[in-house]
Amino acid sequence: MLLYYITERSQFAGDEAARRSRLLKTITQAASCGVDFIQLREKDLSTRDLETLAREARLGTENQKLKTVLLINSRTDVALACGARGVHLPSNDISPFEVRKIWSQCKPAQVTIGASCHTRAEVTRAAQEGADFAVFGPVFEKAGARPAGLDALEEASQEKIPVLALGGVTLENAECCMQAGAAGIAAIRLFQDNDIDTVVAALRAIGRRPPAVSQTQG
Repeated sequence: MLLYYITERSQFAGDEAARRSRLLKTITQAASCGVDFIQLREKDLSTRDLETLAREARLGTENQKLKTVLLINSRTDVALACGARGVHLPSNDISPFEVRKIWSQCKPAQVTIGASCHTRAEVTRAAQEGADFAVFGPVFEKAGARPAGLDALEEASQEKIPVLALGGVTLENAECCMQAGAAGIAAIRLFQDNDIDTVVAALRAIGRRPPAVSQTQG
């Protein structure tokens, strides 16, 4: 099971300094307990402030045994400047192919690319264009958006790249996502609103459970 923490510092209490401090502590904790990917998704920041925060976040994910991958939302330039290991692309962004081309011209290291997808067709395109994985949602809920549901997640998960479930995922419904074929779980509140160590341990336990066996076989 792949675990993907998406940041949103505005959900933390306090002034900007307090929110940034809390965010960086959460990022460090997420990396230390084995979250696979962390997406820095602070879209309201200026380029300079985002790069500064990204550099601090990168320090919090270094030297971890499980090699947490820090991705920057949309900004390939900031990812390259701060030494992140990749980017996450919104569905209306440039293609993964273009990111790889830019990255190869600037840095010899391999880049990791995630892509936001809302339909199976978008997952197909992301795979064809070279994304490493897709984040599919909203599966259960999102303000102002109709949930895609588990059936749509199951269809999208049949594509050639790993598909992570996003949108209203909880410890109670995460297993349904895995049974539908998801390769992992992506979330903001699930990680930020709870003790991350407890959440990660619970999700890893779900990931180790065997797939459900149909009662109609035979």
